[in-house]
Amino acid sequence: MMLLRLSTLALSRSRFALSPLAETLGSMMVLGKPCTDPWLASWHARHHGAFRAALEADPFAEGLVRLLGSTKWLPSHVVIPPAGGMRTALQDELAQVTQAPDEQVRAELEESVAHSWKQHNLDWLTGRAWAARTADLLKYTWEAHVAPDWPRRRALLERDVTYRAGLLAAYGWPRALQHMSRRSAWVGDDAIRFSDQDFPDRVVGEEGMLFVPVSVISSGTWLCEAPPTSYALVYPARGSADGAARTRPARSLERLIGSGRAAILRELEHPATSSELAAHFGLSLGTVGGHLTILRDADLVVGTRIGRRMLYRRTATGHLLASRGED
Repeated sequence: MMLLRLSTLALSRSRFALSPLAETLGSMMVLGKPCTDPWLASWHARHHGAFRAALEADPFAEGLVRLLGSTKWLPSHVVIPPAGGMRTALQDELAQVTQAPDEQVRAELEESVAHSWKQHNLDWLTGRAWAARTADLLKYTWEAHVAPDWPRRRALLERDVTYRAGLLAAYGWPRALQHMSRRSAWVGDDAIRFSDQDFPDRVVGEEGMLFVPVSVISSGTWLCEAPPTSYALVYPARGSADGAARTRPARSLERLIGSGRAAILRELEHPATSSELAAHFGLSLGTVGGHLTILRDADLVVGTRIGRRMLYRRTATGHLLASRGED
């Protein structure tokens, strides 16, 4: 079992962050193989063909994606802790990826092969400048398959952070980290269980941990390391990366309260702010605010202020109405 050990000071300085690089890496690994998550099926179907065609034209890219999708040890030069908090830019992360020398890249890929559950070789690792070529592949994946949907994905990720920040403020870190993945859990007073694998424990520096949600992984986590001080834990965000996978509000509920309010009531199965709902549905803040006012007056939703943000959630009556609105 591998533990991430944090002092009281490190824990107090831990925080959430976003990483376009982590979102792109997760998307790349998902697109590189057949889709196994129904909630990603529509997005995968739209992008898988073009992505596979790009890989078939580049043996280096194909070999790298195949390895990353089947190893328990992701190479450190592609899993870098984000430095910009909630405003991290992909170009800054890619600039860090390109800094890895070829000797480091080969050593890390050999480690990934050793921890893979499939048979691999590195025959595709030809030429030089492997870190730069890796950054080019990540940039292509971002531009072609992630960036067009990034505003909605970012809203989903921010929504997850808002939810967990609320738990943190009310109950502390153990509750905020609950159910991040099937394997991660709080252990004792000073450690997070990261993996069931027999890897050495990590001691997090006084700057604390970063917790980074990603929308395209449904289970598991990965660790970003820049020792001795910087660590980030990437985990599955609550919700779907595929906007087309959202459940359509049942027609009976639409007839009762209107399609817009029905959609919002269904979506508030998970708490959200009005801004997050507006980004999720592509509506104006005024439109969402009007729907929320009516739902609140009908005792179907309630708002709770967390810092400067108002987080809306369904009431017991709202839960009952949404669950009984099925056709």
